[in-house]
This record gives sequence, structure tokens and C-alpha cells, in this order.
Amino acid sequence: MNSPFRQLLVRWLILAVGVLIATQLVPGIHCSGIGALFWAVVLLSFLNAILRPLLILFTLPFIIFTMGLGIVVINAFLFLFVGRLVDGFVVSGFWPAVGGSLVLSLTNFVLSGLMRPPRPRPPRPGAGGGDVIDI
Repeated sequence: MNSPFRQLLVRWLILAVGVLIATQLVPGIHCSGIGALFWAVVLLSFLNAILRPLLILFTLPFIIFTMGLGIVVINAFLFLFVGRLVDGFVVSGFWPAVGGSLVLSLTNFVLSGLMRPPRPRPPRPGAGGGDVIDI
């Protein structure tokens, strides 16, 4: 029984782990404490939910022209914007923001995949799964 609130908390936790890993791996990204991390995650999730879809819609020709790399640029700008708004969370420039957004995307992809329940396999024909009629 996954409630929407629990799913939101899990997504925030995954995002927080991604931001924490980005601060450790990417030079130019620093977080002064747990409070700055909390506000960076809240603001980043809000911007990803509200502003990112609008930016993708308005820059769709650019995204298609760059074969999807425009999304990395959008994510980097959002990461850089959060670094400018949250005290104690520092993103020193565009390239550290690109690195941080790539780390966030990779972390989100891996941890979301691990948290997802496994899909049930369809029964194989002739493996006791019922009558199979081949025509």
C-alpha cells in the first residue's frame, strides 16, 4: 500500500541522496549543512515539478535539435538556480551545475530502479501455465 505521501517522501529521499553525492563528487558544489540540503531538495523538487515541464515545452525544438542534450542544460540551469537561491548550498558555475545534474539524474535512475517492485513474468507456454493452443 503505497500512499502518495510515502511516494513523495521516497522521491525526496532519493533526490537528497543525489544532491549529497553531487556535493561529494563534483568540485564546485558545496552544502553547508542539513538545513541547506533540506531546502535545496525542497526547492529542486518544486522546480522540477512546476518549472521544468514548462521549460521543456518552450524549448522543445532545441531539445529535438540537440537530440535530448537540451534537457541536461535545463537541469543544469535549475540546479544553478537552486544554488543561487538557497543559502549554504553553493554551485560555483555552469559546468559544476552540469556535473551535479548528471549525478542527480544517474542517482535518480539507479535508486528509482532499485525501489521499483519487480514486474511479474508472463507464464511460459507449456510450463504448466494452462492450456496452450498453437495454430
